[in-house]
Amino acid sequence: MKQLTIATRGSALALWQANHIKALLEAAHPGLTVDLLKIKTKGDKILDVPLAKVGGKGLFVKEIEEALLDNRADLAVHSMKDVPTELPDGLEIGVIPEREAATDSLLSVDYDGLAGLPQGALVGTSSLRRQSQLATLRPDLRIESLRGNLDTRVKKLLDGQFDAIVVATAGLNRLGLSAPRQEILGPPDFLPAVAQGALGIEYRSDNAEVAAMLAFLDHAPTRRQVLAERGFLTGLDGGCQVPIAAWSRLEGDRVHLTGFVADVDGSRPIRLTAEGMADHAWDVGMDLAAKVLAAGGKVILDEVYARQGD
Repeated sequence: MKQLTIATRGSALALWQANHIKALLEAAHPGLTVDLLKIKTKGDKILDVPLAKVGGKGLFVKEIEEALLDNRADLAVHSMKDVPTELPDGLEIGVIPEREAATDSLLSVDYDGLAGLPQGALVGTSSLRRQSQLATLRPDLRIESLRGNLDTRVKKLLDGQFDAIVVATAGLNRLGLSAPRQEILGPPDFLPAVAQGALGIEYRSDNAEVAAMLAFLDHAPTRRQVLAERGFLTGLDGGCQVPIAAWSRLEGDRVHLTGFVADVDGSRPIRLTAEGMADHAWDVGMDLAAKVLAAGGKVILDEVYARQGD
């Protein structure tokens, strides 16, 4: 095969990710040409509504998966945190490259970190997960929905529309974006989204040639971490637009997983941990989800989904 097409969103970050995989493929396979097919997803088109209100899973992947299924593209590069745990028949996430930073970052022009924000400071975020954890740590903050591509969100901060914003560290690193003052928000106090910082490469299950060409990019430790976290999300029947967080780490042949569920105002946080064999990472995640649901997580998530349906 001498030519491949990658389906991708058109944002600066999505294009960086697709071009990153394109460069690795072309370097590994001399004579190969890789083209990009830019696609607008539902999540890209609806920018005036908080993501949680848009509803549904796969807001940033459905149209891309359609391009795979109708043969307009051979593969897609996703942020794994945007990918539903159930894939369409005929498609698979066959490759998960090595993970970037899984943490979040608080950016500000004037203030040093979360503790340095004044009472009632205005903080922007597009994520209920971030909102609920911010509310737990700083219930005095005013938190407003901040939509748009990552570079757009950083520009709004620099233009003075917010005292601070919270975004994924991985995206900042990939695009070389920054603000005058930055603080990493990470475990154990601030947990990331499921599979945050990891990429997933999706292709048709019957395309053995593409699978073979991509196999060198798969990173087994990252795959196990992602499986544990996505197992947790699946056990909760959750999407990426609910206040769910998970963070896994590997120690030898064992995976350690922390799971978090809260209501949006952060008043009822549930945080539990589990560990097990890394070869059974998905089951570790599913088992932890069952414990979180039994500890009150089901009541909280039912209420969140009911509000989103209002």
